[in-house]
Amino acid sequence: MIFAQWRARRASLALIEKLRGEIVAASRRPALYRDLGAPDRVDGRFELLILHVGLALRRLVALGGLGDDVAQDLVNSVFMHLEDTLREQAMSDVRVSKRLAEMKKAFYGRNGAYAAALDSGSRAQLEAALARNVYGAPGGTPEAAALAAYVLAVEAALRETPIDAFTTGRFRFPDGGLAGE
Repeated sequence: MIFAQWRARRASLALIEKLRGEIVAASRRPALYRDLGAPDRVDGRFELLILHVGLALRRLVALGGLGDDVAQDLVNSVFMHLEDTLREQAMSDVRVSKRLAEMKKAFYGRNGAYAAALDSGSRAQLEAALARNVYGAPGGTPEAAALAAYVLAVEAALRETPIDAFTTGRFRFPDGGLAGE
């Protein structure tokens, strides 16, 4: 009995890791940096990671039920990976704790801003949030408009993604219409 539970939990963790891997790959698409001008630096990659995780979480939470469980496991996996990354940089336990707290604040703050914009249907609000967070340009930038179009296309595609795509390992992050991807 205990081995069956262990195997089930291990299979669940493998699915979550696969889902996280798909999201990380989407956040590292070369076109996001090459064509949409996202900063190809650690902070830029972090911004795109949390944007993509947030979009997947929105869909999972909207699905409810099992989607809520998958969403929580995904958040846990993302932050465990971020913690491992910080530790690989030989940071002290205190510094890791402080940096993770900053990352969590950024994660929830930014995704709250993106969700508010998406929920309100305000493209201008979405562009402003993306300009501020991804590009560091509070006054706006043409690249933020292009990234907003990408986000809206991904959001629309994710609305069509059923729960079984997430729970069976068949999930593929939508390309959002990026050329050459």
